Amino acid sequence: MEPFSIRRGDGNLVLAMPHTGTFVPPDVWTALNDRGRALADTDWHLDRLYGGLVPDATIVSANFHRYVIDANRDPSGQSLYPGQNTTGLCPLTDFEGEPIYGEGKQPDDAEIARRLATYHAPYHAALLAELERVRRKHGVVVLYDCHSIRSRIAFLFDGQLPDLNVGTNDGVTCAAQMEQAVARICTEADGFTSVLNGRFRGGWTTRHYGRPQHGMHAIQMELAQHTHLATEAAPFAYDERKAERLRAHLKAVLEALVAIAEKHTNKQDS
Repeated sequence: MEPFSIRRGDGNLVLAMPHTGTFVPPDVWTALNDRGRALADTDWHLDRLYGGLVPDATIVSANFHRYVIDANRDPSGQSLYPGQNTTGLCPLTDFEGEPIYGEGKQPDDAEIARRLATYHAPYHAALLAELERVRRKHGVVVLYDCHSIRSRIAFLFDGQLPDLNVGTNDGVTCAAQMEQAVARICTEADGFTSVLNGRFRGGWTTRHYGRPQHGMHAIQMELAQHTHLATEAAPFAYDERKAERLRAHLKAVLEALVAIAEKHTNKQDS
């Protein structure tokens, strides 16, 4: 299987989906234990949730599961959140802190390097190529990094996560106008809670590509899964009614980002 999929559009928006993939190669599958094979930490149904919200958006999706290697982690292995519990580049535990590999079957350094070269690097090469294509066409590109997670995970955070978690690495990765517009839409979203740069400030994708001074803006949205799933447990079924309520607000977010990017393009042209 190809490590990534691309749906190419002509607009100034690129959606990245690094954690929607469920492919696990046979050698990795046999090394995982039953808990690992449940693939519980997938970002379930984001392709469906975001599908068709904005015309002409480009979508770059990782087809491999994050347990193979995490496409939203620094390839050096450096932690995104020093001092906090998290999962690494090649996770050995799930989000509950429980082992996902059979005894003695954890990947060694050589295996991690192989997975980096086979999966992580091709995904990011494809994502960068699309970002550069869109920036050449429009002068400005917006990378919107799509994520979801269960709303209660004691290993990672206390209590219940807000529904809409916006990350810009404390305002570094996109224009202030974009950050403010998205935060406002989320704050005003009836029936939903939100936070800006809370527990999730933006992963490696957002931090690595977000260079607003060079016309490349990046913002992460981490959704609590109860906003669009019937239940945050297997089989992680999509809830059409919940999702449609959420999609209205996500559409407003994406449309705002597109509109602001177009204004930035016009300023550069003038």
